[in-house]
Order: sequence, then C-alpha cells, then structure tokens
Amino acid sequence: MQFSTKAIHIGQEADPTTGATIVPIFQTSTYTQEGVGRHKGYEYARTGNPTRTALQECLAALENARHGLCFASGLAATSAVMNLLSAGDHVVCGDDVYGGTYRLFQLVLTRYGLAFTFVDMTDPARVAEAIRPNTKMIWLETPTNPLLTVFDIPAIAEVARSRGLVCVVDNTFASPYLQNPLDLGADIVVHSTTKYIGGHSDVVGGAVLLNDDKMHDTLRYHQNAVGGVPGAFDCWLVLRGVKTLSVRMRQHCDNAMKIAQHLQSHPAVERVRYPGLPDHPQHALARRQMRGFGGMVSFTIRGETAAAHRLLGRTKLFALAESLGGVESLIGHPATMTHASIPKAERDARGVTDGLIRLSVGIEDADDLIADLDQGLAYAVGNSGGSRAVESGRAAAAVQ
Repeated sequence: MQFSTKAIHIGQEADPTTGATIVPIFQTSTYTQEGVGRHKGYEYARTGNPTRTALQECLAALENARHGLCFASGLAATSAVMNLLSAGDHVVCGDDVYGGTYRLFQLVLTRYGLAFTFVDMTDPARVAEAIRPNTKMIWLETPTNPLLTVFDIPAIAEVARSRGLVCVVDNTFASPYLQNPLDLGADIVVHSTTKYIGGHSDVVGGAVLLNDDKMHDTLRYHQNAVGGVPGAFDCWLVLRGVKTLSVRMRQHCDNAMKIAQHLQSHPAVERVRYPGLPDHPQHALARRQMRGFGGMVSFTIRGETAAAHRLLGRTKLFALAESLGGVESLIGHPATMTHASIPKAERDARGVTDGLIRLSVGIEDADDLIADLDQGLAYAVGNSGGSRAVESGRAAAAVQ
C-alpha cells in the first residue's frame, strides 16, 4: 500500500457501529465495563481512546513502524522518550535543534541528573568522539531547525548501534512523506504533529514511532503514567490533516524551491539555506536520504538585526508567527522567537545570528509569496542605510 493510501485508510476503517466513514470523535473520559475486569479494550481515556488509537496506527504505518504513540505536544513526545533514561545518563545531541528541545534538555532535564553534549553532527566521527561511558542515547534533527543542516542518518545510526545506544531522530521538518528514519537505521522517530502532519495550524500534538517492542512497552507505560496525552478532538484534527499530507508536501517543496532560488539572487540576501539548492553543503546527502527537500527556507538578510526586524513587520502573506508546516506561510526570527532560550553566544556560534530569518513556506501561489517577500525586503533594506547594503550586494553579485 502506497503512502497516500495509507494516510487515508490505515486505522480508519468505517465505524462498525454506525458505518461512519470518518473515524468518530470519542469524546469520553471513561468507558462502561461489562463486569469486573471485562471491557472492550478501553477503561479510561488517559490510558486509551479509539480516536487516538486510529491516529497512532496511521502514523506508525506512514513511518513504517510497528508501534505509534501520540502525545499532547511535540515536547511531550520528546519528554516521553527521555523517560527511557535514568539519572546519570548522558545524551549526545546535534548542536542545531529546536529551541524548545534545547530548553528541555539543558534547562530542565539536567536538574534530574541527565547530561547533554551538543555537537556538530555533519561528521559522524564527532558523534563517536562525544560518546562517554555513561552515554545512552544519540538525538538529532535532520534537516535541522533553523539552519537546515542535513545529517547522515545511516552513518550516525551505525555509530549508535555499534555502541549499544538508542538513536532518536526528530523528523518534524521532513515529515514521513519525505523521510523515514527507521528505514535508515534509527531506533525512534519523534514528530511534532502540530507541524506538517496536522498541516493546518489548528492543533498541537506529538508522536513517537518505533519498532522495538520492549521500548514501546516502556514508552506506553509512561504515556499513561505521566499522562501527556492528546484529547480525542485533537487526534481527530490530526487525522483529518494527515489525509492530505502527500499533496501538501509536494506543494510545500515546489514553492520552497522557487523561493529559495529567488532569494539566492536577491541583492538584499546574504545567504540562503535550503537543502534543495546545489550549493547547500549536504545537498547530495539530502538527495540520497530524502524524497524531497521540504518547505522550510532560512536566509540571512544584509543589514542584520535592524533590517531583519523591519522585514518581519512588513510582509502580508507571510504571517509573523512561531510554528511551521501549515498551509499558510509563516515568517520568524529564530534568535528572538523559537531559539530565544539559547544563550546569544551559543546562538551566534552555531549560526543562529540576529540576521537569520526562517520561512515556513505554505501552499499559496508561489508568485504571490515571492512578491510579498520582495516588497518586504525592499522596505527592510531601504531604510537606515539598508539601501547601501543592497548596492553592495548588487556589486558583489555582479563580480560573481
């Protein structure tokens, strides 16, 4: 069964009671039992819900996993995976991760005795060098947030496997339509279903997908014991969104490529980061392990902070907002929004500078989106000396 068919049908058979084609919203907190110890598979809604079960089965199928577990947010899903660890354990983490992941790891979980080392994973040898005797897990995003660096999943998974470590991949930016980390050797896949899987900016959720039965049992226990579960309506919204994931992702990718190519030649733009561009440092790797390059584009504007702030308040179609992956286009400033919890010195060292802009490219008409960016950039660099930066950029482009 192919991806689009699985997204619409797996876990979503007609309701046996009514024949309803769409999975019902089982809006209940508890279930009437036939007798002591006799029920129909459900006892209490934190432990299980038929709408959640349908979503878990569908997402597992899309990631080619045996097991799926859904949570109230992407960070709740991340927290559940961290419950596989104990005080004193160490995690090797990619140095470019979502700011909320950094905040959870470095500012929350270190208080409970976990330790984290953040490394540049573009060379898997650096991952191996960071491993300690107490290392238990390797965590990575690819493509990364917000720099869109691509890490070699099979190579890093092999490092983990050779040392007996768990390899976890946050696959949110790619979505299961573009990349399946379990097929590439990873042990666990994490998603913020808020993003591309839900796709409509109307629900918050998370998911964990895996094949290992023992780890699944542990995670399922914590799903119930800790209780960070999604409600039935949230699960229904994600199920509704995932049905169109394949067609949406194709448009996201097409639009993002057009915008990245346009920005690459724009005199107000210093650098564009998009895995689909031939000059991206990991372009060949992205072609090898992904089926498309995604809908996220990052770029650095000439004039840095002041120009960036002027742009962020000027676009009309690109809404200034956090999050990503919806049908509508969003523009953000990682340094002050999604990655503000990372100290400035660390942000700058990693390339998350004050001039970095992150775009979540939606599925609107690409020409309209480009026109919106053009008028915003013209305003941003046409004030406070920005025009000089544009002229300088034009001169540099002419020389090249």
